Amino acid sequence: MHNSPPSFTDSDLAIGVTDLRRFAEGWLVTGEIDQHSSRTLEARRFVAHKLLWFLRQREYDRCSVLELRQFLAYVTNGHKDPEGRWGNPGMTRPVRPRTVHTYHGHLRTFFNWIVAEGGLKQSPMERIPVPTARTDQIQPFTTDQVAALLGAARRSRHARRDEAIVTLLFDTGLRASELCALRRQDVDFQARRCVVMGKGRKQRLVPFGKAAAKVIWTYLREEPHDDDDPLFVSERGEPLTRSGLLQLTERLGEAAGVAAVRCSPHTFRHTFAVEFLRAGGNTFSLMTLLGHTSLHMTNRYVALAQADIESQHRQFSPADRLKRHN
Repeated sequence: MHNSPPSFTDSDLAIGVTDLRRFAEGWLVTGEIDQHSSRTLEARRFVAHKLLWFLRQREYDRCSVLELRQFLAYVTNGHKDPEGRWGNPGMTRPVRPRTVHTYHGHLRTFFNWIVAEGGLKQSPMERIPVPTARTDQIQPFTTDQVAALLGAARRSRHARRDEAIVTLLFDTGLRASELCALRRQDVDFQARRCVVMGKGRKQRLVPFGKAAAKVIWTYLREEPHDDDDPLFVSERGEPLTRSGLLQLTERLGEAAGVAAVRCSPHTFRHTFAVEFLRAGGNTFSLMTLLGHTSLHMTNRYVALAQADIESQHRQFSPADRLKRHN
């Protein structure tokens, strides 16, 4: 005799917004107790806050499958609202392809936690399939664009710092969060490498070249510092944040006249990976340098570099060039 799975009514899948707010606070506190990374906690806090904002804006008194579907649709299309996404007139850009997928993952974790805490009999997220996460189109900087960005950095208000940031991003492919978390003691000039705290609080050693060593050393000589100080700080002397780093790269991109490619730390990461492969670097080394746990992500760069090589061959094919001269 087979036991049939329990059936749940719509009321079993719904939770009042007041209770949802209380559970959100508990979920975030539990994450801190479980010592999740600051990035994970920040993402969870952001998603919970936006969900509650959406429910409040729509004047919903409960959250169920329908409201969650509407919320995920808003994440996709909120930039089309006259007032901008999240009521911010400046937010009119569409989200990246994986963003809705990321929201879905955090919401699934959140509502599973509510079920475990006895707040729901079943998670309403079980009724919402995982969205398709389309692969972002990788478009790295060209060599000329990197040179223009370096030129803009050298003309900026904080020239030494900005040149060091651009050079280090281009030379290492560090994630924005990894660069912002660097302390001065993490940089070893003799070995020309830095200790990086990656995803999942996993440390790795990332080497950098002579050019990067020179500009970082020049930047650090400008002012006295302690070994535990952040490597890069904002104009107010506070640790540089991911948001601040993104704004910095966008300002440099505007000053450099780079318009065809998105100027972001992640574009520097793409550029490093592709340039490493173009220069003959191997895939497994690149995987280690980027902090990937598998070749799945790394192979995206391999495909792009391979396409570049094929394009170059079509342009400079020795046999074709010889034929044109006969």
